[in-house]
Amino acid sequence: MASRRALRLKLRERLKGETMLIVHVHIKVKSDCIEAFKEASIKNATESLKEPGIARFDLMQQSDDPARFVLIEAYRSAEATAAHKATAHYAAWRDTMEKLMAEPRYSVKYSGVFPGDEAC
Repeated sequence: MASRRALRLKLRERLKGETMLIVHVHIKVKSDCIEAFKEASIKNATESLKEPGIARFDLMQQSDDPARFVLIEAYRSAEATAAHKATAHYAAWRDTMEKLMAEPRYSVKYSGVFPGDEAC
């Protein structure tokens, strides 16, 4: 079985010229659901990092409002976002979020500029 690094190198070779897609997902959870949200999101992020199309998957908590979070997801291609949303771990996270969120989540999409894709 090929190593994770070897798979990433093959994927990068195929995707040369494509720009990394970075998605910031903004989420506000109910104040009594913060720990449950963190637990579910860390589980999702840990599994997401095993996907070959994902370079980074970060969870950030706002310092002055601990009920606000941002997921920073770095995808190697737009197709990788669809592949991510088809996973069981994403579906479990999405379904869990419905009862934890204080307001609907929203996302903002970015194209990577620096560092280059080869840094991930």
